[in-house]
Amino acid sequence: MQDVQSSKDYRNIDIDKVGVKGILYPITVLDKNMGEQHTVAEINMYVQLPKYYKGTHMSRFVEILNQHSKRISIQNFSEILEEMKQRLDAESAHMEIKFPYFIKKMAPVSGAPAFMEYRCIFTGTLTKKMDLVVQIDVPVMTLCPCSKEISEYGAHNQRARVRLNVRFKRFVWIEDLISLIETKASSEVYSVLKREDEKYVTEYAYNRPMFVEDVVRDIALELNNDSNIIWFSVECESFESIHNHNAYAYIERDKRTQGFSI
Repeated sequence: MQDVQSSKDYRNIDIDKVGVKGILYPITVLDKNMGEQHTVAEINMYVQLPKYYKGTHMSRFVEILNQHSKRISIQNFSEILEEMKQRLDAESAHMEIKFPYFIKKMAPVSGAPAFMEYRCIFTGTLTKKMDLVVQIDVPVMTLCPCSKEISEYGAHNQRARVRLNVRFKRFVWIEDLISLIETKASSEVYSVLKREDEKYVTEYAYNRPMFVEDVVRDIALELNNDSNIIWFSVECESFESIHNHNAYAYIERDKRTQGFSI
């Protein structure tokens, strides 16, 4: 049969990314406590298409994915991208894997167990070198220092979302990044809280008032001291309970840049 995709194209234009997008696929990722965790990911896979090819071979993306579906992790990401480059005769390959990751958390007083969901994205690009970014969204709680200071009792508080992106030298556990973030907010959030837990969380947050500025600065300080992290961005968006807007703060730092400082 004629291979139309490999036929000549005469417009003389390279395509930066071409491939398949929005594949829902069962995957297995590494779990620090349980060894492995099964989840469902949304996957985008692209390669660079040289100007002399009419099209890419879309079916090969899914074939490659199927070969690696038993375990997709930070550790074998470059292997998948290298296979994409070779099988599709491309100079660069790019893949994004978005998935929910679950950790069983115990309520702080009652110990009631329940799973918490965290949204994760692995984004990798392979040209001559590998570039991998891990992104994690972590729900937390913030309590306003200003509200606490000016009020005779109480202070407004709300759920917030911290989004962390990191580049690193060696393997990092999702759980460790989540733990880092949760310890830098006014309080963690939980799926299940009994009355004694609600009392504890409310009082704990009241004793740890945080602006979004405080949250991102404290996380940035921790990452700056971690020699394994070479680049990071951290943002905190607080879904304000008494305002018709959200509060937001963002820090990005490249520790590979000479003269880096927080």
